[in-house]
Amino acid sequence: MTILTKYEIEDLLEELEKHKGRHTELITVYIPAGYDVNSVQRQLEAEKSTAKNIKSTSTRKNVTDALEKIVRHLKTFKKTPENGMAIFCGNVSKTEGQSDLQLWEAEPPMPLKIRLYRCDKEFVLDSLKTMLEVSEVFGLLVMDRKEATIGLLEGKRIDILQKMTSGVPSKVRAGGQSSQRFHRITEGLTRDFYKRIAGEMKKIFFEMPKLKGIIIGGPIPTKDEFIDNEYLTDQLRKKIIGRIDIGGSDESGIKELVTKSQDILAEQEIIYEKNILKKLFESLGENPDKSALGKEKVEKALKYGAVEILFLSKKIEKEISKPLKELAKNTSSQIEIISTETEEGEQFFNLSGIAAILRFGV
Repeated sequence: MTILTKYEIEDLLEELEKHKGRHTELITVYIPAGYDVNSVQRQLEAEKSTAKNIKSTSTRKNVTDALEKIVRHLKTFKKTPENGMAIFCGNVSKTEGQSDLQLWEAEPPMPLKIRLYRCDKEFVLDSLKTMLEVSEVFGLLVMDRKEATIGLLEGKRIDILQKMTSGVPSKVRAGGQSSQRFHRITEGLTRDFYKRIAGEMKKIFFEMPKLKGIIIGGPIPTKDEFIDNEYLTDQLRKKIIGRIDIGGSDESGIKELVTKSQDILAEQEIIYEKNILKKLFESLGENPDKSALGKEKVEKALKYGAVEILFLSKKIEKEISKPLKELAKNTSSQIEIISTETEEGEQFFNLSGIAAILRFGV
């Protein structure tokens, strides 16, 4: 089983949404990453016994047949795929009394975190739909001198990854210590705290392949001290895309940070789209022999396996874009779906909405 791309997931969802059961007989199975596939087989075997209690003969048969088909399919796996797997199975015949038992499987582009078995009139698709929103993740840090919270923004979901406290005292305690000595102590504890935060950030984010950027929030002096005094590694400092003035340093502060960063987050997607289209327009102008514009030329290049990057506008009809995406997938071409939310995206659509940068001239 190969990991599906975002665009393959879109096509699968489009197909699955077409199918509705007459009764609760369409089966969805989600197996999370790292979960034992044999345990799921045993669970589904037990569900076959439960299905015998279904009163309707046709529904009982459809559910039982689908469960048997899924169990047979799972027996071909020695272990669960790396990102988990989703299986959809059921009788999708449009004609009552006839059988058209179909099974679809998917290893998603990122780890599944949900375990699910459900019989319903339609397939359960929410978890896969959520993944379409997530092509990149953002590291989050809110901090002051007393506390820090590290989080991750994945699509619309915020995960809290680490909470830390500094132990820095708030004010001079009784005992006669001088304010200068107290200041030295608190500054030392603060620096140690910053180092600990940086260490946790490195541990969490340094090797995270989908990390698009880091946003840091906190009171004006604190977050700026942390960023400007280079506690973070160079690689992570280069990932900082925003510093936001906020007061909270706990979980609510993380939520406030995301709310106040919407413009920054939106801008990241826009910048990527502008840059990738700039590359296309430069190729069309400066290197026309290794570029293609319009359906006919792009389709020809795809059939020759010549396409390095396929560009498709979101406004292109699916009947046209789907076969082009299939050809691109078969030749390992990169696929870029372009919105019309930018001036460049609208310009691209008006040019035809279909283009390619080529590996070699055709």
